[in-house]
Amino acid sequence: MRKYWGIILAFIVLSSCKKEEKTSSKNLVQIKVEKPIPKIYGFNLEKFDVLRDTIKNGDSFGKLMLQNHVDYPKIVKIAEEYKDTFDVKRIKVGKPYVILKAKDTTEKAQIFIYENDRINYTVVDLRDSVQAYKSKKKVKYVQREIAGVIKNSLSIDMDSLGVDYNVTLNLADIYAWTIDFFRLEKGDEFKIIYNERYISDSIYAGVEPIKAAFFKHKGKPIYAFPYVTDSLKNITDYFDQDANNLRSTFLKAPIKFNYRLSSRYNLRRRIAYYGYKVRPHKGTDYAAAIGTPIVATADGTVTESRRRGGNGKYVKIKHNGTYSTQYLHMKAQKVKKGEYVRQGDVIGWVGMTGNTGGPHVCYRFWKNGKQVDPLREKLPSAKPIADSLKTDYLAFIEPIKSQLDCIEYEEPIKEENENLITLNQENGTNQNQSYND
Repeated sequence: MRKYWGIILAFIVLSSCKKEEKTSSKNLVQIKVEKPIPKIYGFNLEKFDVLRDTIKNGDSFGKLMLQNHVDYPKIVKIAEEYKDTFDVKRIKVGKPYVILKAKDTTEKAQIFIYENDRINYTVVDLRDSVQAYKSKKKVKYVQREIAGVIKNSLSIDMDSLGVDYNVTLNLADIYAWTIDFFRLEKGDEFKIIYNERYISDSIYAGVEPIKAAFFKHKGKPIYAFPYVTDSLKNITDYFDQDANNLRSTFLKAPIKFNYRLSSRYNLRRRIAYYGYKVRPHKGTDYAAAIGTPIVATADGTVTESRRRGGNGKYVKIKHNGTYSTQYLHMKAQKVKKGEYVRQGDVIGWVGMTGNTGGPHVCYRFWKNGKQVDPLREKLPSAKPIADSLKTDYLAFIEPIKSQLDCIEYEEPIKEENENLITLNQENGTNQNQSYND
């Protein structure tokens, strides 16, 4: 009998479980999960026909709008009233754009989106009363710390650590007045803290300015920290660990990278080009590949931008009542007479115009109307931080300096370095060629 009671009890338990399951399933509330609305630049894509393309040769804003059935008065209104926001004459070949068109028989463009760069874009809203405005994509910032030891050159060693080349350029800009990157020594050390930008969490979009840096050159440690010295004018300079400005009045060279000092200022130089006769050379030659950017070594006004005789294409800049500089043998000039340029601005490109045996820029330097050797001049430095800001500055850099000091040095991949060294040795004969006026 006990056997049968056990079977009956088990049946009752199973039945109750099923009943419970059935009851509980009745009590479940079904939640409808809505499909996420696809958006781009803040617009619901489902409401439009989407056209994506890039600006091509011959394209203009007006042409693209007429092709997409936009009324001519609207095109004129954008061109005339929104020039500061979106200058229709400055759209560039290769830049991506998106047109959101009406989903009807007119297929008329409703929205035009022009990508200024990977992050910033301009929206031209052509619905109703037209308008234009600037916006940007959501960006994620990821801080990165790197450290290395010079074994080849700064650019090669940074590249071996997987660093964006723009970081190398930024570092060269910061130390341009204090370190000659062409004369680095093996064993020099560097550390850098900077932010990388990412769109949609995963799409790389470049780097931010360097947050802090350290360079030990010839045993001398030089820290670099950005600091706003004038909040009204938003002026930021880089200062060292003692609050000294790393910027000088003049850059050490008119080329940032990949140059070679091929000939110095020499009043008794004999030149092969002129049959080895004594001919004063009042410039300093920096050999570099054709097309290498040439930069202004200081702020000033362009007094000449022309082509003349043995100088070839050149630019001359007046910096103040004391100093002027000149840059010869350009492939092409980027600036015009009367234009004001800032230190570091590109003013032209290395070429071989005029009397020259190879690609280089001949850099000439005037002081009080007389040509002098810029490498022998003791040029004034920029002003240090004001005493009233020094205490705040030293407190500001203390934690960042500690962070720099704690970064450990990374070892580049050995195999890659060996290949690069071999490549440099193979090209050594080319690097030793001398290009002079």
